[in-house]
Amino acid sequence: HQPMYLLLSMLALTDVGLTLSTLPTTLAVLWFDHSLIAFNACLTQMFFLHSFSVVESSVLLAMSFDRFVAISKPLRYAAILTNTIIIRIALAIVARAVLSLFPVPFLLKRLNFCPNKIILSHSFCFHPDVMRTACADITINILYGLYVVLSTGGIDSLLIVLSYSLILHTVLGLASPQERVRALNTCVSHILAVFVFFI
Repeated sequence: HQPMYLLLSMLALTDVGLTLSTLPTTLAVLWFDHSLIAFNACLTQMFFLHSFSVVESSVLLAMSFDRFVAISKPLRYAAILTNTIIIRIALAIVARAVLSLFPVPFLLKRLNFCPNKIILSHSFCFHPDVMRTACADITINILYGLYVVLSTGGIDSLLIVLSYSLILHTVLGLASPQERVRALNTCVSHILAVFVFFI
């Protein structure tokens, strides 16, 4: 399997995980107009929802790295991005997501909440909804949430922009217009996927 197909498989599995993590509450809201969720279920859903979002962002970053290697070093592509390297990247992506979001349920669990149940304003357990029901200072939770967003999505988006800037620089250095168009065509679908995710 080529690395891009493995990365696309990871992206598809991530989307399935995102869907499955919100499906129970979405169905409860739509079918039964049930907008309450138990606190522990909310924490679990929130952890998986945000973890899969971080994984998705990281997979898009890995895909941009894959395109960079394919265009800037086409003769060494197979030697650089082996299946072993892709598996290591996948494990690092999952570890990054789990480790960055592992403290979130514990930070929320330490707070005192007014009601025992969380009322959903969306069809899933939304982090600001949970924090709003706290009867305590949530400054640490806000700062940690900001840290997670900046250290995952922020860094990923900057590195994706850097990767595509380097790809564009490499493509503009190609001799023939046909080679330029061919090289850019390999990136168009991924660029659209990145825009859909980040915008």
